[in-house]
Amino acid sequence: MDIRTIEAAEITAAVRQLFMDMNYYIGSDILHALEEAKETETSETGKSVLSQLLENHRIASSEEVPICQDTGMAVLFIEYGDHVVIENGSFEDAVQEGVRRAYIDGYLRKSVVDDPVFDRVNTKDNTPAILYTTIVKGNTIKILGGCKGFGSENMSAVRMLTPSAGLEGVKQFILDTVHYAGPNPCPPIVVGVGIGGTFEKAAMLAKKATLRPINTHHADQRYAELEDELLTAINRMGYGPAGLGGSCTALGVNIETFPTHIAGMPVAVNICCHAARHKEIEI
Repeated sequence: MDIRTIEAAEITAAVRQLFMDMNYYIGSDILHALEEAKETETSETGKSVLSQLLENHRIASSEEVPICQDTGMAVLFIEYGDHVVIENGSFEDAVQEGVRRAYIDGYLRKSVVDDPVFDRVNTKDNTPAILYTTIVKGNTIKILGGCKGFGSENMSAVRMLTPSAGLEGVKQFILDTVHYAGPNPCPPIVVGVGIGGTFEKAAMLAKKATLRPINTHHADQRYAELEDELLTAINRMGYGPAGLGGSCTALGVNIETFPTHIAGMPVAVNICCHAARHKEIEI
């Protein structure tokens, strides 16, 4: 396979468009799920909320304005081909510049502060973005991006379960986390679950799970069935759209897994609001 060169400016332009698009246009999987939920919602108030959400998405896409005022913190999962060389700049600098330009040029809210505890001064361009980069074979770069708002992020959790907790312990932790979150993450929600790896790997898996289309399932049938079981249980909680009651509290539950240590069973739950802003591109 031949080495392929890509200009840093091309990366910047692609990332800029990626983040503006995902803030203006809802994913087809989420849109379809909201439309279905409107038809099956048992609460009239819930139906009204879902109608307003759909109208909001229509306006956002037609006028190219943000779906939500919280335009999130930028997170990118990157598969970087080992036969790609970036010219006239570094890859990470090009990505960060793309995010910076998206949030400035697209009039997206800048929500990132430079220090988490003491200064908390706004960086004024929503950078730095968070990058998870994996080197793969090939001469392309795939970027799966997400804009993570913190109304739902703050409701997320990690638990270092031991193997003795078993399947029931895993299910109970996931359901307890969603129950505690209640109406705070702007339901209907998408629940991303990461199981396995280490403390930080489980959390990363859970974040990536929120970016997976909700009309897909885990490749392992056992986990696919668990996704459906958890979705049913969550919707029985009755929080409903906007937390005002109803039968649609969640649109989907996505599980991602990874091998783990013999002594552990890490589980992370990353909750995402109904907008579930995500998009994937290949360069």
